[in-house]
Amino acid sequence: MPEPDLLELFVAPLEEIGVRYLVTGSVAATLYGEPRATHDIDLVVELSEAGRHALPRAFPESKFYQPPPEVVLVESNREGRGHFNIIHHASGLKADIYLVGGDELHAWAFDNARSYSIEKLEVRVAPPEYVIVRKLEFYREGGSQKHLRDIHSMLKISAEQIDMPTLENRVQERGLGELLKKALPVGD
Repeated sequence: MPEPDLLELFVAPLEEIGVRYLVTGSVAATLYGEPRATHDIDLVVELSEAGRHALPRAFPESKFYQPPPEVVLVESNREGRGHFNIIHHASGLKADIYLVGGDELHAWAFDNARSYSIEKLEVRVAPPEYVIVRKLEFYREGGSQKHLRDIHSMLKISAEQIDMPTLENRVQERGLGELLKKALPVGD
């Protein structure tokens, strides 16, 4: 039996219940750069009270793990860095749900999202500048080289789609300038 598709599993249900989201992380980096294998999808989500109540319908307990409603409520009420996972039982595929909160960069990403038709879905994807900034932050936090490789391939393949002045401003605002230099394509 073929492995289920991340977009079909996690984005389509959010569309069905009307929750605003952005695809980001490795799935977005693959769209803007070189493909690589991944078993999860990162989604930035604007989760209203109605959306919180609709999650169990979108991701039924018989097919998905999701945290108890109290945990989702606590994470939804965080001003920043609210986060939880939804896991598909049969495949083990996972969605990392990052909540908008008061993060100005999330708000900017929603305002500058890109729409792509992928398979049968119209998918909202975070802009490449946002993906690069977040990957630099995750690299700073954990040191995983995959983030730098993703950024490198995005800058190499999708340079014409990236607003470099905006990227440079966002990078400088967050003190990530030296890290970006590590991912810049040189002599490719």
